[in-house]
Amino acid sequence: MITHNHFQLISGEPIDLILCQQNEFLHPFIHVSDLVGPPSEQSAMNKTRSKRGWAWNQFYLMEEYTGDSLQYVGKLHSDQDPGDGSVRYVLIGDGAGDIFTIDPRSGDIHAVKRLDREERASYTLRARAVSNKTGRSLEDWTNFTIKIHDINDNEPKFTKAVYTASVPEMSDVGTSVLAVTANDADDLSYGNSARVVYSILEGQPYFSVEPHTGIIRTALSNMNRENREHYQVVIQAKDMAGQMGGLSGTTTVSITLSDVNDNPPRFPQGMYQFNVPETAAPGSTVGVVHATDADIGKNAEMDYKIISMEGQDVFNISTNKATQEGVITLIKPLDYESKKTYTIRIQVENRYLDPRFLVMVPFHDTAMVKIIVEDVNEPPAFQRLAYVMEVSENAPVGTIIGSVRAVDPDNNRSPVRYSIDRHTDMDRVFNVHPGNGSVFIQKQLDREEQAWHNISVKAEEFHDLNQVSRVPVYVRVLDVNDNPPSFAAVYETFVCENAKPGQMIQTISATDPDNPIGGHRFSFRLAPEASIKANFTVRDNNNTTAMVLTLRNGYSRLQRSSYLVPVVISDNGSPILSSTNTLTVRVCSCDRDGNMKLCSTDALALTAGLSTGALVAILLCVIILLMIVVLFTALRRQRKKEPLIISKEDVRDNVVSYNDEGGGEEDTQAFDIGTLRNPEAVEETKQRRDIIPETMYPPLRRPHPVKARDNADVRDFISQRLQDNDGDPTAPPYDSLATYAYEGNGSVAESLSSLESLTSDAEQDYNYLSEWGPRFKKLADMYGGDESDKDS
Repeated sequence: MITHNHFQLISGEPIDLILCQQNEFLHPFIHVSDLVGPPSEQSAMNKTRSKRGWAWNQFYLMEEYTGDSLQYVGKLHSDQDPGDGSVRYVLIGDGAGDIFTIDPRSGDIHAVKRLDREERASYTLRARAVSNKTGRSLEDWTNFTIKIHDINDNEPKFTKAVYTASVPEMSDVGTSVLAVTANDADDLSYGNSARVVYSILEGQPYFSVEPHTGIIRTALSNMNRENREHYQVVIQAKDMAGQMGGLSGTTTVSITLSDVNDNPPRFPQGMYQFNVPETAAPGSTVGVVHATDADIGKNAEMDYKIISMEGQDVFNISTNKATQEGVITLIKPLDYESKKTYTIRIQVENRYLDPRFLVMVPFHDTAMVKIIVEDVNEPPAFQRLAYVMEVSENAPVGTIIGSVRAVDPDNNRSPVRYSIDRHTDMDRVFNVHPGNGSVFIQKQLDREEQAWHNISVKAEEFHDLNQVSRVPVYVRVLDVNDNPPSFAAVYETFVCENAKPGQMIQTISATDPDNPIGGHRFSFRLAPEASIKANFTVRDNNNTTAMVLTLRNGYSRLQRSSYLVPVVISDNGSPILSSTNTLTVRVCSCDRDGNMKLCSTDALALTAGLSTGALVAILLCVIILLMIVVLFTALRRQRKKEPLIISKEDVRDNVVSYNDEGGGEEDTQAFDIGTLRNPEAVEETKQRRDIIPETMYPPLRRPHPVKARDNADVRDFISQRLQDNDGDPTAPPYDSLATYAYEGNGSVAESLSSLESLTSDAEQDYNYLSEWGPRFKKLADMYGGDESDKDS
């Protein structure tokens, strides 16, 4: 079939396009002919154009070509091509040279690769004709498109490999569960390649799927989660509208039935029994019951309650939220002797109910609970939780202020013995009769010192001392008027020398540690003994205060620096108590306005607020401190003149203090008494280091000892030391013992003491060291030798 169409070129020239149909597809064959139109237009256009134009069209190509030869696309031809090979066709654009090739001589276009429309649906290329002789373009660049024709080569694919959904159990038929979606990559606008239809392969008869929408719905009513909870549904999506030969894909949908409250709670048994000791404290657990519910989550949450009248005031039941158990607890104490058993009825019901299922079965259950109270040996019980007692502070010792009573609550009624918990009465002010519980005082009380006493009384069984109970006893000490009033403060009162009669110089008030019921009322008056030739008077203000007034016209501090005014203060207690308080009034020099300028020193001392007893106490403290200082100084001096050597660092060769007895003259291993062997080597001017040296006493001249190597020199040395100690005025005033030792004659080297050394190294002869044997060879080499060796 040949079709003629007219297209407008980029250059505006019309052409004739010949399309050749081949293999059921149109392959354009482009041919440029003479222009079609009126002769005038043709002649006009022939005069202006320099070359002939060429046209384009869309090429169609089948995807997924499986033939042995290259897939033919189409042919390009220019009207300026004489067909002798002088024209060369050039192709550029999408896939040119890689996917599409063109024969440069004939203009035939072929596809060298298999194409997939789902990867790319069209390609845009550009072509032109070039003269091989001149290399110039015979035609302008012209665009054309190659479209890929779709075939059904893609199966539908679901958006998820596995779907997860849930639907409430017991749902009605047709309840929507989930919508699945499958996509087909084929061309939806061409044929049925992309038309998808859904169907269910697995999951019947419980679920169904809508063919065109993919919505999964329940297909069976009354599906119970308690019977089966999970379902696997396989859905198929098929293209070609589900016809034979269509491609398909599948997916799996995991559907879970969610729980609804369609099951009531149930007690697994109708009767429970628990034992509880009568000593169980309120709040303790008596027992635990557990009802079962086939539902889960909040649909299985339960509430327990006691529905019987018995036991409601003694026990309580609550729900453990973690385990949904009913916990029975104690509200108040139990008493085996009063009631031994309790029988209560409990009920359990769901907390969250579903009205749809209330008509099916009752959503509650009941059970009986029997609670047996166990007998326990209990401690004595007081009749009261606490006792309050009162006693007057002047009550004599032994006065009974009250009594406590406790009984053994057990059936044997063991006798009770009372005592005071001494941790609460450390001063042992109170005591209790062990048999009858009478509380009495055993020390005098003083309300002003302690108004309340809080003690604890113990009661213990006579036959079992481990059974002990305590009760607090609060003792209030009642006030008795046993304290006279006194001045409320220490007053520093003065009177001016130019004072007039009747002038007020001080307002005084009183205080009393007692606490009368009606409050304090004090009266003031001048002491009777001071009324004669009184210089001052006291006027009571009848409001627990009084004024001190002058009675003279002028006072002289030169004649008298101060006055003592005795004031009698009385209270209103029963009996009435009074005391005389002395007010010291200083005489001072004042200005015109009555302001104090100068007072005498003795008056100041009297008003310093120190009584005679306080001054005596201060003097005694000063004297004691002086005695301590003197005693410390004397002991320190005595310690400094201690003659015996105590310090371990005070080591000398001539004086050594030992605390054991030597081994005799022949003992060469015990002590070194080189000083006794050579006493002349001791310096006469050497001072003692065990006491403070006294330069005012010159050292006694020691006689030169005999050099004989016998016992006489030892006796002379000891006699000389004895005379030195007896004549030493700085020696301590007590006897001391000085112990000396003498080196024996059995030593081959004799004495090695440095005290025997001469005054200089030049006078010392060490040649004898070489005679002592090989053991002293090192010393002989160090100290021996001729004088010539030393000089060199």
